[in-house]
Amino acid sequence: MSSGPKKRNFQIEAFKHKVVVDPKYADKTWRILEHAIHEIYNHNASGLSFEELYRNAYNMVLHKFGEKLYSGLVSTMTFHLHTMSKSIEAAHGASFLEELNMKWNDHTKALQMIRDILMYMDRTFIPSTHKTAVHELGLNLWRDYVIHSSKIQPRLLNTLLDLILRERTGEVINRGLMRNIIKMLMDLGPSVYQEDFEKPFLEVSAEFYRAESLEFIECSDCGDYLKKAERRLNEEIERVSHYLDAKTEVKITNVVEKEMIANHMPRLVHMENSGLVKMLLDDKFEDLGRIYNLFRRVADGLSTIRDVMTSHIRDTGKQLVTDPEKSKNPVEFVDTLLDKRDKYDRIISLAFSNDKTFQNALNASFEYFINLNPRSPEYISLFVDDKLRKGLKGEKEEDIEIILDKVMMLFRYLQEKDVFEKYYKQHLAKRLLSGKTVSDDAERSLIIKLKTECGYQFTSKLEGMFTDMKTSQDTMQGFYAAHAAELGNGPTLVVQVLTTGSWPTQSSITCNLPAELSALCEKFRSYYLGTHTGRRLSWQTNMGTADLRATFANGQKYELNVSTYQMCVLMLFNDTDSLNYREIEQATEIPSSDLKRCLQSLACVKGKNVLQKEPMSKDIGEDDAFSVNDKFTSKLRKVKIGTVVAQKETEPEKQETRQRVEEDRKPQIEAAIVRIMKSRRVLDHNNIIAEVTKQLQSRFLANPGEIKKRIESLIERDFLERDDSDRRLYRYLA
Repeated sequence: MSSGPKKRNFQIEAFKHKVVVDPKYADKTWRILEHAIHEIYNHNASGLSFEELYRNAYNMVLHKFGEKLYSGLVSTMTFHLHTMSKSIEAAHGASFLEELNMKWNDHTKALQMIRDILMYMDRTFIPSTHKTAVHELGLNLWRDYVIHSSKIQPRLLNTLLDLILRERTGEVINRGLMRNIIKMLMDLGPSVYQEDFEKPFLEVSAEFYRAESLEFIECSDCGDYLKKAERRLNEEIERVSHYLDAKTEVKITNVVEKEMIANHMPRLVHMENSGLVKMLLDDKFEDLGRIYNLFRRVADGLSTIRDVMTSHIRDTGKQLVTDPEKSKNPVEFVDTLLDKRDKYDRIISLAFSNDKTFQNALNASFEYFINLNPRSPEYISLFVDDKLRKGLKGEKEEDIEIILDKVMMLFRYLQEKDVFEKYYKQHLAKRLLSGKTVSDDAERSLIIKLKTECGYQFTSKLEGMFTDMKTSQDTMQGFYAAHAAELGNGPTLVVQVLTTGSWPTQSSITCNLPAELSALCEKFRSYYLGTHTGRRLSWQTNMGTADLRATFANGQKYELNVSTYQMCVLMLFNDTDSLNYREIEQATEIPSSDLKRCLQSLACVKGKNVLQKEPMSKDIGEDDAFSVNDKFTSKLRKVKIGTVVAQKETEPEKQETRQRVEEDRKPQIEAAIVRIMKSRRVLDHNNIIAEVTKQLQSRFLANPGEIKKRIESLIERDFLERDDSDRRLYRYLA
C-alpha cells in the first residue's frame, strides 16, 4: 500500500539585502503630485496620467511618506482656496453668488479628481493616523477659507436673506442658483447650514411676519386675514421644497403659525362682524374650514375655536328655549331645535373634519340648553304627535326614519326621560284611540328605537297599548256575532278595552250618554264581563269619538265626525231648539273645562259651526245660549269637527303631570338605593347620592333632597339603619 505525496509548507522570506531608496525620492514625487493638483485647479487636467499619479501617491504612502503627502495636499489646496476666495470677494452685485457657485463647482470637481489620485492614502494612511479624509478635508478647508472668510460670510448671509425677502414681496428670483448655494451649505454639514443660514433666516422671518401680521390685522377682516396667513404658510412650504433643507419646513411653518396665528387667536375669533360667531351665523363653510385648519396647527388653537362655538351655541340655545314667544308653538319650537342641530352638524362635517371633540361639545351644549326649559320633554312628544298624526303623510319611508332618528337625538339630551315617556304615552293613546296615526310602522319603529335606547321597561307599556288595540277588534267581532239579531238598525258601538296599567291613568269621568247609547253600552258590559272573569270596566267617555247623521232645516244632510262629548251635546238639540250653557252642563254633566272647549269647536270655528251662539264671541260664557245653525253649509258631505285642543298642557294639568312623575320616581329611587346597599352593605350618605344619581340618569336626574327622603323612608321600614358611631353611614338590613 503506497502513501500519498508528502505535504510541503512554503514560506516567503524577507529580502536578504536592504532596498535603498533615493533620498530625494519624496521631494521629487511630491513635486509631480503638487504640479498635478495645480493643473487640476487650473482646468488643465486633460494632459495628466491619472494612473501614473495614483502609482506615485501609492509609493509615497508605501515608503512611509504619507505625512509629507498629506501636509502638502493641505497647503496646496489652501493656496488655491485663498485665490478662489479673492476672486469671489472681488465679484460685485448679482455676480457674487454666481462666482461663489462657479468656484464651488470647480472646487468639488477638483476634489473628486484629487480623491481618486490619493485613494490609497485615503484607505490606509488616513484611518491609521486618524486624520480627516480627503473629501471631508476639502469641504472643511472650503468652509474655513471661503465661507467663513470675514469678507464673504456676512455678505453671503445678507445676499441670501435679501433674495428671500424680495421673493416674499413678489419679485422673481433665480431659484436654481439659490438651490445650489443652499445645497453647498448643507454639504458642508448641518452645523454650517444651521448656524450660517437657518438660524438667522428664522429670526428674520419671525420679524417679517410679526410686522406683516400687525399690518394685516389692522386692515383686514377675519376671513381675509386667514386667507393671507394660509397663502404665506403655503409659500413657505413651497420655498422649502424648491431650495431649502426639508427639515427647515417644520421650523419655518412654526414661525409663521406663531406670528400670524397663535399671537392673534383671541383677536381673530372675536373680531367684530367677521370673527368666528359671524362665520357660524352666516354658514361660511370655506372660512370655517380655513380657521379650523390653521388653528389646529397651533397649541390651544382648536380649544379656542371650540370654546367660542360652545359659548355661542349655549347662548343662542338658551335664548331660544327661554323665549316665551318661541315656546308658544311646540312643533315650531322643536323644528327650530332640529334646524339648529342640522346647521351645526353640517358645519362640523364640512368645515371641522367631523372632529369628535367638536361633536362632543355640540352634544353637551344641546343637553345644557334643552334642559333649561322644563317643558322640553312635553314639546318633543307633541312634535312626534304632530308628525305621526299628519306631518309624515306622503313622506318616503327613509325620510320618516330620518325624522324619527332626529327625534331620538333630541330625546337623548333630555335629563327627564321619564317625563317624555309620560307625555308620549298620553299622546300615543290619543292617536291610537282616534285612529289618527299616519303609519303603524312609524309608530312601532319609534318604540323600537326607544327600547334600544332605554331598555324593555321603558316601552313595555307602550307595546301593551298596541296589543290592547288588536284584542279589542277581536272582542267587538265576538260581541256583534253574539248579539247580531237583537241589535238591529240601532246605533253601532265600537269599544276599545284598555288595560289600566298600560294606558295613561285618567280619572274616570262619566258623562250622561243619550238613552239609546246607554242601553247599548250596558249590553256590551254584560257580554264582556260574562266572557272575562274578575274584571271591572269603567267607561272613559272623554277619549271616545262618534259619527252622527244630521239633517238641517235647509234640507242639507251631513255626516258629522265628533267627540263623544260633542255627540252628547248635539243629541240634546233633537228635542229642543235652544239651550243655555248651564242647561247643557246639567244635562250632560261634562266637566266645565271640557264642555267649554267642546262648545267652542261646535259654535265658534268657521266652516264647522253646526251650532250658533248668542252673544257671538270666541269665549264661552256661563249665560251664553246655543241653538242649531240652520244656515250651516259645507262643501264636504263628511264634516270632521275637532275639539279645540289645548295643545300644550295648561298650568294645572302641567302640575298634575309633574306630580304624577314625582310619584312614579319614588319607587325607582328606592329600588336603586336598595340595589346599591344590597351589594355594598355599608355606604356613606354622599356616595349613596352619587351612585343613585348615576344609576338613574338614563331616565331622570334624581334630586338629592328626594333621595334623602327615600333613605329616611327605607330606614323607617327597616330596610336600612344608621351607624351608631357615624350618623352619615348607612347599613343594609337583610
